[in-house]
Amino acid sequence: MSDRGPAPRETVPPGPLESYLPQFRAYLALERSRSENTVRSYAADVTDLSDWMRKNGVDSIDLLDRDALRGWLAQRHQRGLARSSVSRGIAAVHTFFRWAVDTQGLRHDPAAGLRGPRPARHLPDVVGASALATMLDDLADAAFGEHEDEQSAALAARDWALLELLYATGARISELVGLDRAHVDETNHVLTVTGKGDKQRRIPYGDTAGEALAVWDRRRVVLAAPAAGDAVFVGARGARIDPRVARRVVSTALETVPDSSARGPHSLRHSAATHLLDGGADLRSVQELLGHATVATTQIYTHVSVERLKRAYSQAHPRA
Repeated sequence: MSDRGPAPRETVPPGPLESYLPQFRAYLALERSRSENTVRSYAADVTDLSDWMRKNGVDSIDLLDRDALRGWLAQRHQRGLARSSVSRGIAAVHTFFRWAVDTQGLRHDPAAGLRGPRPARHLPDVVGASALATMLDDLADAAFGEHEDEQSAALAARDWALLELLYATGARISELVGLDRAHVDETNHVLTVTGKGDKQRRIPYGDTAGEALAVWDRRRVVLAAPAAGDAVFVGARGARIDPRVARRVVSTALETVPDSSARGPHSLRHSAATHLLDGGADLRSVQELLGHATVATTQIYTHVSVERLKRAYSQAHPRA
């Protein structure tokens, strides 16, 4: 019987890019104001490239060229990564190598001119205006209806206000979860939200959303504990509502909409943008409302509107 202990685990040596990652993360978070999710994703992509370099004998950042990067991308394709993940990886290495050239003394940028697959364009799920109105009216009825206790009444009011505000403003769920009461101008019906890159924007909302907010504000005290601080939306345990809970509230409400595959908060954002354009709003105004950096991002909603128009045309025109 051997008295030797278990064989030591083989230590995997770090890849050639690992030492750059702490500073790269700090650059993304502090200088570029990228979200925590983006910082994590970009660092993971650079780590993946670093592992590929180690396994393929590319032991220095200076030995990388565009052909090597294409080999890494090909391997990611072979692993079955989604087209969006491959495209994000390209964006990550573009950012990484530009930063390395500017701050780390890298002599050349191997990612210069590197292109990936054109991202697939998916038309967003959109709920019809009348179907959304019915869903929101049902939530209002639930908020004003009878309840077993004050907590269930407060939760019903909160859910109605959350859905009304998402649809009224086209805001991201993260923007409403992070909303503080000081950023709600009840007199003028305007929210000040903080979006991507910590950019603030002001968004108007209508009378119905204002009514829902007022009802929720009166009942908020039932749920709110000191941990809630100034949060507009509060969870059942008294703190600021968790984003996962907020998404679940939206998904549950959308499940009641017949003949619709739309699920999640982004469906309300898509629906708000599409209905605004259908109603005659100009593209620049919708861009500002949604907080898109460029109008090109907003233009996908014009495609949604055109698709809807084409369906109506084919059904109604005698010569279609």
